[in-house]
Amino acid sequence: MRLALLLVSAAAFAQDTRVILLGTGNPNPDPERMGPAVAVVSGERAYLVDCGPGVVRRAAQAGLAMRQLTREFVTHLHSDHTAGYPDLIFTPAVTGRQEPLEVFGPPGLRAMTRHVMRAWKQDRQIRLHGLEPSVPRAYIVNAHDVRPGEVYRDASVRVIAFAVRHGSWKFAYGYRFEARDKVIVISGDTTFSENLIRAAQGCDILVHEVYSQQGLARRSPDWQRYHAAFHTAAPDVGRIATQVHPRKLVLYHQLPMGETADEVLGEVRAQFSGEIVYGKDLDVIR
Repeated sequence: MRLALLLVSAAAFAQDTRVILLGTGNPNPDPERMGPAVAVVSGERAYLVDCGPGVVRRAAQAGLAMRQLTREFVTHLHSDHTAGYPDLIFTPAVTGRQEPLEVFGPPGLRAMTRHVMRAWKQDRQIRLHGLEPSVPRAYIVNAHDVRPGEVYRDASVRVIAFAVRHGSWKFAYGYRFEARDKVIVISGDTTFSENLIRAAQGCDILVHEVYSQQGLARRSPDWQRYHAAFHTAAPDVGRIATQVHPRKLVLYHQLPMGETADEVLGEVRAQFSGEIVYGKDLDVIR
């Protein structure tokens, strides 16, 4: 019995599940922050959440091999979360992926995928049927429109999608990754969400979007209405974390609206006393 426990502990240690922030930005074109994208890496396997602009280059900077970019989970179909989707489909196919890309997300993802594949039809024909050495399987994309619940499982992780509220989007998800050594929850874009609080219970790392409530007060009424309906104010992020009790709270998709990182952190810390990371691109969180 003791030997079995030691072997399980050793396997969990070897798995070393971690978060790599590939993009912490938003629709504003900040050259220091690529579009929203997170990698959950467990052992040698990488699972991407969202594919904002710059996702593949950031993955390469983070030391991920193109052959590892085979699993993608999309929170919702806003452009800042999906503008890097064609890049994720085609660049690794040219530069090292050996198997099909499996993509999971809300209804509408399959239709988006069909349009992308049609738009780059000539590119695929030239690469696959011309002089360039190619791996035909790498150009296959299996897109899955999923509903909340378990959407994926392999030897390393179990992935559960849960619904969140993101303004007028009919379907928007967060994801819970359960590995042997760690549980990681990623909010996607959302307002204050009771669903998220339930889904995140027992997690080690909670990656959550945030905007500054103080900064929002200086915006015009139309933008105030928009952000209140689509995103989560920093004090509410703190209230969520107080109910979830993650070992680490990681802020991404930040909308500081003129406030400094410390000021945004102060808004969160007024409600949550645990460890908080104000995420930057390429941060690695264990």
